[in-house]
Amino acid sequence: MKKHSFRWVSPLLLGLGLSLPLGFAADTEPGFVSLFNGTDLSGWDGSPDLWSVQDGAITGRTTKEHPAKSNTFLIWKGGTVEDFELRCSFKLTPGDEAGFANSGVQYRSKVADPSYWVVGGYQADMEAGPTYTGILYEERGRGILATRGQMVRIEADGTKRVVGTMGTSADVATAIKQGDWNDYVIIARGNHLTQVINGRVTVDVTDDEVAKRAMSGVLALQLHAGHPMMVQFKDLRLKRL
Repeated sequence: MKKHSFRWVSPLLLGLGLSLPLGFAADTEPGFVSLFNGTDLSGWDGSPDLWSVQDGAITGRTTKEHPAKSNTFLIWKGGTVEDFELRCSFKLTPGDEAGFANSGVQYRSKVADPSYWVVGGYQADMEAGPTYTGILYEERGRGILATRGQMVRIEADGTKRVVGTMGTSADVATAIKQGDWNDYVIIARGNHLTQVINGRVTVDVTDDEVAKRAMSGVLALQLHAGHPMMVQFKDLRLKRL
């Protein structure tokens, strides 16, 4: 297959139905439903020691005194999703001099251990660092499915082929604001998965590996084990396609 390169993403975004500004509230976006009331964690399930609402945002925080023993998740209790568009904003804050903060949005995922809110599946990744924000990762599965800037087709036998590009990883990273709020859009239609940050497409994946791909599953927010950190989410809204 011929590789394609996309430098400007506006036409592609329009093709995906992203003609509205990403910061609009759900009530001005037809078909979108808010997943967070801005006050408490109603509709979500996770460790009360690690998840709370602060400054109007869902907040996951680990400290030296209250670490995460392994990656843990805040799981949306609204059922499973199939074809959808999810919009939200996120911010990451390291908790010590190591500068570590890593999280992600799980989608079409499965709950592997409900006793510690462990989830596995597709993850729209994010970090307080230069490499992973915007990639498609499969938690507890196939690992990195596409790095930032890649258009990837996963063949039926699991072979990953890069068939196009939206620019280099460094080029796409210029749209990402470190230490500040960023808008994330995740679109899943059939076996086609697209992730967008601040209006810039970061990955575009077609998953033909029938034995391992997911066509439906839960939504969840990750709090990564390791150094102390904080992740925050707000303006979460969902449109089923």
